[in-house]
Amino acid sequence: MLAESPGDLRRRSRAFALQALYELDLSSHSVDGSVRWLQQEEHLPSDALPFALQLIQGVIEHQVELDDLIETLAPTWPVRLLASVDRNILRLALYEVKFEADVPAKAAINEAVELAKAFGSESTSKFVNGVMGTVMELQ
Repeated sequence: MLAESPGDLRRRSRAFALQALYELDLSSHSVDGSVRWLQQEEHLPSDALPFALQLIQGVIEHQVELDDLIETLAPTWPVRLLASVDRNILRLALYEVKFEADVPAKAAINEAVELAKAFGSESTSKFVNGVMGTVMELQ
C-alpha cells in the first residue's frame, strides 16, 4: 500500500476536524469523546491526527472571534442560522487563514470548498467560496 502524501493527510485531517466540530456543535459530547469515536469510525492515520487535533482545538479556542468574522463577512447570514456544516467549514477555513501561518490562504480556501462539496448542500460550496473570496480581497 502506498503512503499518503502530506497533502492527502492534511485533507483527511481537515475532513476529520470538520466532522468533530460538526458533532460538537450539535451535541454536548466532549472533544475527547468525539475524537475517540471518530477515530474508530474514520481510521485517520496516526500521523494525520496531530493536525486534526490542532484544527479542532484552534477553532474551539477562537470560536467567538471566528463567528464574529463570519458575521462581518456574511452579514445577511447570521452564524446561528447557518447550517452547522456550513458554519463549521467557514470556522475551519477562517481559522487556518488567520492562525495557521504555514497554510497558504489559497490552499485553505480550496480545501474549504472541497469540504463544502463533500459535506454540504448543493449551494454550500458557492457560499463558502464567496465568503472566503471576500477574505482574500481584504488581505
